[in-house]
Amino acid sequence: MTWNVTCTYSQFLAQKTPTCCVSLSSFYNHTIVNCPTCTCGCKSNSTGSGGCVDPKTPHLASAVTGPGKSNLNTPLVQCTSHMCPIRIHWHVKLNYKEYWRVKVSITNFNYRMNFSQWNLVVQHPNFDNLTQIFSFNYKSLTPYAGLNDTAMLWGVKFYNDFLNEAGPLGNVQSELLFRKDKSTFTFEKGWAFPRRIYFNGDNCVMPPPDSYPWLPNAGSRSMVSVLRLAMTVLASFVFLVAYA
Repeated sequence: MTWNVTCTYSQFLAQKTPTCCVSLSSFYNHTIVNCPTCTCGCKSNSTGSGGCVDPKTPHLASAVTGPGKSNLNTPLVQCTSHMCPIRIHWHVKLNYKEYWRVKVSITNFNYRMNFSQWNLVVQHPNFDNLTQIFSFNYKSLTPYAGLNDTAMLWGVKFYNDFLNEAGPLGNVQSELLFRKDKSTFTFEKGWAFPRRIYFNGDNCVMPPPDSYPWLPNAGSRSMVSVLRLAMTVLASFVFLVAYA
């Protein structure tokens, strides 16, 4: 008798709610797109299971180390609008003539868990032109021949491979430098933002596409300029009529 065993990981079986979310920002737009509200749960005034802790509370230490501390499977998160234990922030930082630069930050909001040897998997169409990554390790993942749009990132040993629990040290970050491929590169319509992000195998919740910090529309600027000119002419006409 022979048999085959296939093991798969199910995020939904491991935990009923999402464990991470993604926020976005860019240098060309003042809008900061936060994780969707109540992504991993909604804010509650009680601590413990389903609750959260305000980092400004004077009783923070007792809330974190009090009853339930031993139950490490139950996250005790910092009070946020999204209530996720992990947030990944993707910031489009700089634009050069031949390159563009991104800053990736991972923040741990869970007071009950550290992450050693964490990993991040990111899907973006420009990973085939990644030139340099500054403080994370990188490996290209190519599930399909000829398609290089997925990367695995993880921390540098003894530097940032350990993600601390919530607090001043509860974050790691790095910057990525991409070369521009003139046939595909654009900042329009959210192209500069990742398609999907996974933290330690969990699929992180992305903001809805219509909320992305879009590149300012040249047509909108032209309409504003025409409107401003029309208002100026109208004001001049009213002034001349008033003092004629």
